[in-house]
Amino acid sequence: MVAAVVVAIVVSAVGLFAFARVQWPAFNSSNVTQAVTTVMQFVALAALGCSIYLLRHRKWVTGAHVLSWAALSGLVTATLGMPLAATKLYLHGISVDQEFRTQFLTRLTDSAALRDMNYADMPPFYPAGWFWIGGRVANLLGMDGWEAFKPYAIASLAVAAVVALVLWSELVRSDLAVLVATASTVIVLAYGSPEPYGAVIALLIAPALALAWGALNPVRVSGSDDYQKRARQGWGAVVGTGLFLGIAATFYTLYLGLAAFAVTVMALTAAVLAKRAEGSWRSVMPVLVRFVSIAVIAGVVALIVWAPFLLDVLGGGSTAGSGSATHYLPDTGARLPLPMFHMSLIGLLCLLGSVWLIGRATSSRRAQALGLGVVSVYLWFLGSMAFTALGNTLLAFRLEVILLVLLGTAGAFAFVEFSRWISLATSDNPNVRRVLVAVGALGALAFTQNIPQVLGNEITVAYTDTDGSGERADQRPAGAASYYAEIDETLRSQLGDERDDHVILTADTAFLAYYPYFGFQALTSHYANPLADFAGRAAAIEEWSELGSSEELLSAWDSLQWRAPDAIVFRQGAEGYTLRLAEDVYPNDPNVRRYTVTFPETLFDDPRFTITEVGPFAVVTRAEVA
Repeated sequence: MVAAVVVAIVVSAVGLFAFARVQWPAFNSSNVTQAVTTVMQFVALAALGCSIYLLRHRKWVTGAHVLSWAALSGLVTATLGMPLAATKLYLHGISVDQEFRTQFLTRLTDSAALRDMNYADMPPFYPAGWFWIGGRVANLLGMDGWEAFKPYAIASLAVAAVVALVLWSELVRSDLAVLVATASTVIVLAYGSPEPYGAVIALLIAPALALAWGALNPVRVSGSDDYQKRARQGWGAVVGTGLFLGIAATFYTLYLGLAAFAVTVMALTAAVLAKRAEGSWRSVMPVLVRFVSIAVIAGVVALIVWAPFLLDVLGGGSTAGSGSATHYLPDTGARLPLPMFHMSLIGLLCLLGSVWLIGRATSSRRAQALGLGVVSVYLWFLGSMAFTALGNTLLAFRLEVILLVLLGTAGAFAFVEFSRWISLATSDNPNVRRVLVAVGALGALAFTQNIPQVLGNEITVAYTDTDGSGERADQRPAGAASYYAEIDETLRSQLGDERDDHVILTADTAFLAYYPYFGFQALTSHYANPLADFAGRAAAIEEWSELGSSEELLSAWDSLQWRAPDAIVFRQGAEGYTLRLAEDVYPNDPNVRRYTVTFPETLFDDPRFTITEVGPFAVVTRAEVA
């Protein structure tokens, strides 16, 4: 695994460095980068096919393993890195969700301390694992957080893909592992890559569930199924499952919840099977011991990033009424996803997987593990929809990519088995085998080369958003973010000290994604730390806008329970200085309502405030910083 990770890092680093050395046209205005991407994808898939052949025939096995690692990480790098080669931003640019993710990476690039992405003097609520590692890498390389986001996201996906391949190699035949890992990787690239810290877990969840099933329900009869290696069961599998759940807890809470739920379903199923096989409840004890051990290991690992937040809550920090992260129900979360009935390549693969999961439910442990994972996803969807009656959701819509990965992985196993049956039915006719291989290879190429089109909107935003250098990658006129550098210079010259010593109130929270100032208020309540009292801060801002004098405003700031702003970055409006804020309006969809708060310019007509106009912005700093 260590060797595979090193290969993936080298391949992704060399690839991204090479892409950056060429002046490519913008992806949204030229087909050149699509053409080059397709060629690279073809080469990577051909190399993967070669490694499968070598492993299948046990030729040059060590070299075949290295080739598979290099080819799979190269496939990830080419599929994402080439379409984004002419921009410094990652998928979806710096817009909406990607804004707060970039802000988190910027925060942890500035300091290794576990601090909230936005609020001062507060531990993080969102798991910091992926962002902390990225922040340390960016800091080591001397890069800004926003600039490191793209290469780090792509490299981390490449690493996760080869780690998944190594895990599968410990669970099934090595040639089959390459095929399955490739299938799950291209699915995650197509449907999960805009959220890279979640995609890393999505890549690992299928082999992790197979490992968990081996841990909780070890083989009792030798040769009874398709499991062939001892590493997949016993206490090694217990430790591996616990580590996966712990890492998931440090990366993505929702995927942890789903994975933990799936492992719980497995434990219950294993307990029932053990009771039925031996007729005594005493036989359930080994299952319970292993399940508890998994939970303990996962909990210990999770505390690496969750301990500061939990200690703050236990110390009296209140989260009541201030968290709304689960207040979102799009159309895709209000119905059960049935991808196996979509008329597309992914639909066909999921249909094959569904048939295989049902047909092999009693004879294949792989099918049982993946099938229990699929059942858990559907139960989560149903629970999420039922939970809406209580005013919340379980954000089930974000689990669609997990469902696609599980069904797609099952589909890869199904294709191999169905091909074997067809070959046997035709007396191992070599022409039939060649046709089946060709169909599989062409299907893989067709799906893979279409990934940039699936991600078309996200790629376009990466070219149309203004980056931290004040430029748009499509060479069009930059937006208001081009003034951020001048705003930063103004703040530093007037406030002094380090950026993270100051709290800035602004509705242009993308500025905080590029520069590590703390914010007085987050983008929306859905991304805000529950400890921060988003609604209370919003009410305070509105109250300040209605005050009659600078003295009243300063007095209000001095009496705050939170750190007061050291500066405010307004937009200049016809009636005064404006802030465009947001409030949660769930259960409506969209779940956010934007509204504008206007401050009279006379409110800052005082020597204790300094006003500087920067483009469309008005930067107000407090001369006497408390």
